[in-house]
Amino acid sequence: MTSYTEDNIKSLDWKAHIRMRPGMYIGKLGDGSSADDGIYILLKEVLDNSIDEFVMGSGRTIEVSVHNSRVIVRDYGRGIPLGKVVDVVSKMNTGGKYDTKAFKKSVGLNGVGTKAVNALSSFFRVESTRDNKSVSAEFEQGELKDTESLDDTSRRRGTKVTFTPDPEIFKKFNYRKEYIEKMLKNYVYLNPGLTIIFNGEKFYSEDGLKDLLGDRIAEKDQLFPIIHLKGEDIEVALTFSKAQYSEEYHSFVNGQHTTQGGTHQSAFREAIVKTIREFYGKNFEPSDVRKSIVSAISIKVMEPIFESQTKTKLGSTEMGGKFPTVRTYVVDFVKTKLDNYLHRNTDVADNIHRKILQAEKERKDLSGIRKLAKERAKKASLHNKKLRDCRVHLTDTKKENYLDSTLFITEGDSASGSITKSRNVNTQAVFSLRGKPLNSYGLSKKIVYENEEFNLLQAALDIEDTLEDLRYNNIVIATDADVDGMHIRLLIITFFLQFFPELIKRGHLYILQTPLFRVRDKKQTFYCYSEQERKDALKKIKGKPEITRFKGLGEISPDEFVNFIGEDIRLDPVMLDRDQSIEELLKFYMGKNTPQRQDFIIDNLKVEVDLAEELQDEIN
Repeated sequence: MTSYTEDNIKSLDWKAHIRMRPGMYIGKLGDGSSADDGIYILLKEVLDNSIDEFVMGSGRTIEVSVHNSRVIVRDYGRGIPLGKVVDVVSKMNTGGKYDTKAFKKSVGLNGVGTKAVNALSSFFRVESTRDNKSVSAEFEQGELKDTESLDDTSRRRGTKVTFTPDPEIFKKFNYRKEYIEKMLKNYVYLNPGLTIIFNGEKFYSEDGLKDLLGDRIAEKDQLFPIIHLKGEDIEVALTFSKAQYSEEYHSFVNGQHTTQGGTHQSAFREAIVKTIREFYGKNFEPSDVRKSIVSAISIKVMEPIFESQTKTKLGSTEMGGKFPTVRTYVVDFVKTKLDNYLHRNTDVADNIHRKILQAEKERKDLSGIRKLAKERAKKASLHNKKLRDCRVHLTDTKKENYLDSTLFITEGDSASGSITKSRNVNTQAVFSLRGKPLNSYGLSKKIVYENEEFNLLQAALDIEDTLEDLRYNNIVIATDADVDGMHIRLLIITFFLQFFPELIKRGHLYILQTPLFRVRDKKQTFYCYSEQERKDALKKIKGKPEITRFKGLGEISPDEFVNFIGEDIRLDPVMLDRDQSIEELLKFYMGKNTPQRQDFIIDNLKVEVDLAEELQDEIN
């Protein structure tokens, strides 16, 4: 039996604990390929403090600079009290937001945020200026290295934070401009009048959530112009999409994007159904009312309770102050404001009514086949060879690694076999396709239930009616890097675009990168994902190298595959261009052949013979 003595009891200081258990403070680590990776949480934690300054009426401009791995955030708020500059960023449970007089409805309430950024950065510098005086402090991995004070300065008041995520913690990370821009846009949508300048580009909004929805759904895809409702501590925007089936919500609490929803989002969904039913005097099915809705809600709560440090799901039931519960407040507001709007805008009310009746008709038409498909899926789930599930899912928000939950969609027994044998059974599941899936472009939702693989995939993800119950944070398409593999990727993406586009909009869909080459000698092995990486590897190899060209996932042994889906996994996010409608996108790539698409293929084709000749030239 292992001994258990006083020597086994350890006490970690604040920075050592954060560095040892970063997931408790910032969620998953990642490499920057996902919007919820740790490097973006670090940026958000610093930005939240600057946003709170704006909310409290101080500082209307925030400057953000991200170059390579160095991040700078500068606000023009009140500035951290000079005598507390070091404490605020290095002493746990220290901050101004415990004093609700100074920060009434703040995002960061736990006194942890900037401390986590400091501890997880190889370089961290904070500088505060107020009353013509300035104090700065520099840290390395949370360890104070230097302080400086200026008693007479012409610098504008405010706070400037500079940090570099520690490469010891964040392996081979890279900031993606698209994710940062989306984050910053959300901040200005939620704070009309605020200006954020990112690497010289200006972000500003006057119409709040109306602008947010306008950025998420093209005007031609809107069933009617966006409804925009505002009240004390609440703002709502909504429309319905002509191009998607399921529901789409963007919810926020005190400026925090609650990607997992929570009590406010549940109340909002309930309120829409309740209001519509009472307006028309009919007991419509909730799914018929909410089908194709695209909406956003933002509320402000006194001392909100979130279900994790990353604040992705609201757990609060109380609004705080003079207001009743979150549910009562949201339902009463929507019932009053939306009902008034529909009475004043009868054309919109008529559009909604027609949409509900159409949804009702489609649901009844599908009822028989849906029942049959559910029974088939239930039987299949008992002995489903297509799905090799994992233990932790996205719905397990109490577990530290729930954001790592991943479903690999593969094709063929050999590829799925390699991934299955080398995966992390706690967080990685595998769904195996049989051959090429059906091209679902232009088909109705009926095909999802008629096609066994689509039905089982939908059941595995648990997204039939809403993304609320999505079981995996990352859905990864893992196919061969050849023509057939590319075609399968397109067909899977088409399925999600056609029936579940919000899954892509929320950043859940990825393409797995696998190495094209293995370059090795007796001492070293390099896995190369591009031509340039192969050339770089050849320069490091002494003597004649052995070069292997991987043509399919089935060729890669499980012992090697573990290197590609573990800590060093490389994922390419599937993103949508807001300026191009989903219908146009699908029509171009998946519709009938057009001269334009033929030209596109010819212009972007790289023939295998050409690659082989280049490879031989390098070896020679």
